[in-house]
Amino acid sequence: MMDPLRIAILDMYEGRPNQGMRCLRDLLGAFAKEQGRAIELREFEVRLRKEVPDTSFDFYISSGGPGSPLESKGSVWEAAYFKWLGEMEAWNNDPARKKKKFIFFICHSFQLICRHYQLADVCPRKSTAFGVFPVHLLADGKNEPVFTHLADPFYAVDSRDFQVVRPNLQVFMQRGASLLCIEKERPHVPYERAIMGIRFTPYWIGTQFHPEADAIGMHQYLQMEDKKQAVIAEHGEAKWQSMTEQLSDPDKIMWTYRHLLPDFFKWASV
Repeated sequence: MMDPLRIAILDMYEGRPNQGMRCLRDLLGAFAKEQGRAIELREFEVRLRKEVPDTSFDFYISSGGPGSPLESKGSVWEAAYFKWLGEMEAWNNDPARKKKKFIFFICHSFQLICRHYQLADVCPRKSTAFGVFPVHLLADGKNEPVFTHLADPFYAVDSRDFQVVRPNLQVFMQRGASLLCIEKERPHVPYERAIMGIRFTPYWIGTQFHPEADAIGMHQYLQMEDKKQAVIAEHGEAKWQSMTEQLSDPDKIMWTYRHLLPDFFKWASV
């Protein structure tokens, strides 16, 4: 009988109400059932309790979260987080360590790691990105094993006030990182397209969107009066209506939810 998979979630939500942690637990539960394999799941509250996991887990998920990925520079919790990241990197760079440590970074965590390694510029958006949007694959994204089941474009839930833009290609080359996908082209506005997915190392990958978002949670979110009015104010009522309708489309976020992170789980647990 196989040993249980040991999985750590680094909770970056700072104690705020969210759907992300529920979605991650649901996805991992479904994965365990489908694979017929027991899992041991531990959650670490990074920003309030300054908790980080040790090196004993098979793979790690670093969640999205609220607030600015810039204002935490110099904070105690961020120092602990980046120390953990350095330990993971050192483990994977040690040729004597045959079992490597896999990590998936989501949204806020994705922005932090891009800033930390100076892979690209992290800056505020002109306005909040919120809703279901198409994401376009780049050449490396089309060959990415974790993206095997995704179309071009595929659809994802975006919810952010900041963005990762202007990749530093020299740093990408030095670190062996690759650009996987970018946001929808908008030729009618003079803004750069954000980077939406990066393979950071052979064992680390991340997205600026929320691959864990499910239709139930997103529907509840869109029904919240402040979120509804924010979408309507920014994009119009037709856009809000379109978002709610897209949630029932099996080829859009339901497809991404059912395939992207589950494919990472499979890849990281071999």
